[in-house]
Amino acid sequence: MEETLLPLAMTSDPRSFNQQVPEPPDPRCILEPQDNPELAPALVCALCCCFGIIYCCFGYRCFKAVMFLSGLLSGALVIFLLCHKERVLETQLSLEVSAGIALGIGLLCGLVTMLVRSVGLFLTGLLLGLTLGAGALLGTEPIYQPPSAWVPAGGLVGLALLGALLTLRWPRPFTVLGTALLGAAVLVACADYFLEGLALGSRLGQRLQALPALPPLCWYSWVLLGTWPALGVLGALAQWKLMDEEHGGHANAVVLSHQRRHLQLLRIRQQEAKWHRTSPGVGLCEGSYQRQLSPNTWNPADGLAPSYLQSLREHQLGPGSQATAPHTLLDLDSDCGSTVPLTTPSGSTQT
Repeated sequence: MEETLLPLAMTSDPRSFNQQVPEPPDPRCILEPQDNPELAPALVCALCCCFGIIYCCFGYRCFKAVMFLSGLLSGALVIFLLCHKERVLETQLSLEVSAGIALGIGLLCGLVTMLVRSVGLFLTGLLLGLTLGAGALLGTEPIYQPPSAWVPAGGLVGLALLGALLTLRWPRPFTVLGTALLGAAVLVACADYFLEGLALGSRLGQRLQALPALPPLCWYSWVLLGTWPALGVLGALAQWKLMDEEHGGHANAVVLSHQRRHLQLLRIRQQEAKWHRTSPGVGLCEGSYQRQLSPNTWNPADGLAPSYLQSLREHQLGPGSQATAPHTLLDLDSDCGSTVPLTTPSGSTQT
C-alpha cells in the first residue's frame, strides 16, 4: 500500500513553521502556598519566627536568654531524635514519652549553657559552623556533587569545631555573627515551610546523603536561600548598632557618676570650711599648747594611761592632803590636756 504524500505548502514567511511550541512550566516550580497548613506545625513555625527575630536582632544584647534557648532547643532536638528513632531498653518509646524526656534534658542543657559562659560560647560556635556548612552545601549544588556521604558530614563537623574555637577566642564578634546567621536561617526555614513545604530542608537531607541525579531547585528556593545571608548581615549590623548605643550610654553614666562624686566632695569641703569659720574657739587650747612646745618636743605624760595617773596622784597626795594642797591636783578631765608637772613641789609632804 502506497503512502500518500501531502503536497508541500510554500508560504512567504516560513518562520511560523520553524518556531517551536513553548514548553509548559514545570509543575514543581509553580509557587502555591499551603492552603490549609496543620495547626501544630504552623504554631511551631510561628514560635520559631519569634525566636529567629530575637536571635537575629538581639542575640548579643539578650546573651543569657539566647544561650538558654540554644541549649534547650539543641539538647531537646538531639534527645528527641535518639528516643523516637532508636529503641531504648529494648522498647520503642511513644511520641509523648520521647517529647517529655527530650524536654527535661533540654531544660538541663539550657541551664548549663546559660550559667557556664564557656559552654554557651562553644555551643554558639558549633551552631555557627553548622549553619555555614549547611548554607554552603545547598549553595554549591549546581557545581559540586559529593562522592560520598562522609564528605559533607566531615565538612560540617570541621566547620562546627572551627567556629567553636573561634568563638571561644573572640567571643563578641563571633557571637554576633553566629546569632545573626542562625536567626536568619530560622526565619528562612519558617518561610520555606509556609511557601514550599520545607523543600530546602528536604534538599539538605538529600545532599547530606550524597544522592545522585537530584532535580534542580526552583527559582523561589534560590530566592529564599539568597535572603539568608542578607538577613544575617542586617541582623549583625542591628546588633552592632545596639551595642554601640549601650556602650555610649554606659560611658555617659560613668561620666555622670564621676561628676556627682566630684560635686559631693566639693559640698563636703565647703561644709568643713564653713564649720571652721563658724567655730573660732575650737582648737584654741590645743593650738596654744602646741605653740608653747616645739614641734619636736615629746611630753612623757602623753604615753601614760589615765588609771596610772590617778594612782600616782593618790599616792602623792594621800587621802587627807587633797584639801590642803589643791595646787597639786592633776587636771585629768581637761580637754586640752594637763600642763602640771608630775613631780610635786619640794615643800609638799611625802607619804
